[in-house]
Amino acid sequence: MNIKKIAIAVFVAVLAVAIYAYINLFSANTKFDKDEVYVFVPTGSKYEDVLQILEPYVSDIDKFKFVAEKRSYDENVFPGRFLFKKGMGSFALVSALRHNMPLNLAFNNQESLEKLVSRVSSQIEADSLSLMKSITDSVFMEKNGLNRETVLGMFIPNTYQVKWNTSADKFRDKMADEFNNFWNDERKAKAKALGMTPAQVITLAAIVHKETVKTDERPRVAGVYLNRLKLEMPLQADPTVIYAVKRESGDFNQVIKRVKGNMLRLDSPYNTYVKLGLPPGPIAMPDITAIDAVLNAEKHDYTYFCASVERQGYHDFASTYEAHQVNAKKYAEWVTKLGL
Repeated sequence: MNIKKIAIAVFVAVLAVAIYAYINLFSANTKFDKDEVYVFVPTGSKYEDVLQILEPYVSDIDKFKFVAEKRSYDENVFPGRFLFKKGMGSFALVSALRHNMPLNLAFNNQESLEKLVSRVSSQIEADSLSLMKSITDSVFMEKNGLNRETVLGMFIPNTYQVKWNTSADKFRDKMADEFNNFWNDERKAKAKALGMTPAQVITLAAIVHKETVKTDERPRVAGVYLNRLKLEMPLQADPTVIYAVKRESGDFNQVIKRVKGNMLRLDSPYNTYVKLGLPPGPIAMPDITAIDAVLNAEKHDYTYFCASVERQGYHDFASTYEAHQVNAKKYAEWVTKLGL
């Protein structure tokens, strides 16, 4: 009889422990309505900081603390981006806080370093100031054959997988590695065949990118500019004038729809109406199609182009100034007819 009572008592005790453990370890301990949320723990955070961060997401912080401390999380806090799912228990929450989830960082055709670092800092922990300081570090730029004018060209617009708590230096170094991987032997050989460095190719590609959104037309536009460079003609690219005006004013948010008058005479190394050759650096970050358009430029004898009336979004090309004037006159008359 005593043995039976002892057995029952032990069973009840074990059951009580199991129930207590289940309640603390595995029962739902979240209070957000979404199916899942990301929780961000900044670099340098202490255990007490994490408890405050979790307040909006955890329904019973004491249950969480019980499990966290049993699993030594209080002594091993990790910074990063962590995925919480609705209905998770404390055990699962602690486990989640040990799995730093990468994110897809994306940036497109930014016109300046300032815009780039603003875009990047909105996606990772590093702020704009630390990113700018890191990217323009003189030792880094010299090591990679870059300068303040060309360093923007190191960033190839794409989507990259990184950790949220990636530091400014690690982000910069990753982009340098991506740049070097992009410039494989084949691309380097094509650039050399053009008599250009990768930086010069990117500078020209930025102009091509701005001149036309039609990716199938970019090799032809690139061919025009390469012909002009060979003939030592000014590039006379309107996007370079727009960039020069924005750079001069410091306002890259202004919208300039038409280049005219004093803009064309602006004394700037980026104004290809008054300066021969390529600008000192890219006027924006060209995408991969624009870079490859320069490397695989169409071979022809065109030296002029203007917007096409018949093919909206495309251009009409000409080999002589006289033929170009015919195309330009047609376009001007069309614009006037529409009252634009």
